[in-house]
Amino acid sequence: MNILITGANRGLGRHLVEKALLNNHKVYAGVRKINDVASELKDLKDRYEKKMNLIELDVSDEESIKRAAIHVSKEEDSLDVIVNNAGILKGRGKEIEDLDYTDLEDTLKINLMGPMMVVKYFLPLLKKGRDKVIINISSEAGSFANAYGGDYPYAVSKAALNFFTAQLKDAMKDYKGRVYAVHPGWMKTDMGGTSAPLSPEISAEGIMKIIEGDIKVDDNQFFIDFKGQPMKL
Repeated sequence: MNILITGANRGLGRHLVEKALLNNHKVYAGVRKINDVASELKDLKDRYEKKMNLIELDVSDEESIKRAAIHVSKEEDSLDVIVNNAGILKGRGKEIEDLDYTDLEDTLKINLMGPMMVVKYFLPLLKKGRDKVIINISSEAGSFANAYGGDYPYAVSKAALNFFTAQLKDAMKDYKGRVYAVHPGWMKTDMGGTSAPLSPEISAEGIMKIIEGDIKVDDNQFFIDFKGQPMKL
């Protein structure tokens, strides 16, 4: 498979890149700045030079996304998988009365508009692919059933991302594409913190099994966890 992964520089993104390479896929690893790549990702590039491609892709910048899509289209006739992983969490612990609305704007731009723009520019390549899978990394925070009074920018952005995923699922039905919003679990990452119970390696392994079809997901489901189990909307 040819796989595009955004937010590949660290956390879940980096582990998804590593798992995909271990499984012999070709990976386009999107990073915000090509000159500011983490050493772990550089090591993967050295180990899997022919299978891994680093591309500059800033999901907050439409021109950056467009340039990345043009670059990939010159290298490949098609894509099989898009993983919209890049995301931020701002305004944590803020009451609604104290919320800085620039945090909301920044979060919506990256967590919602970013995936939308990535799909806008890369979908033509994906439609030519064999597998046609879109994974939007979401969160249980975006569930109406699990709504809580906090993390307003993040939760609202993920709820909106879930709705966008439902729209994409319908839009891709004629192409027999698989489209999922995936809750990756509470992980030990920069975002999740050290108290999180789950390693990103385990989550990445589950997500790759979903992508590869080893974990079967009911055709009616689109909001799932990394084990392929349905999440409450």
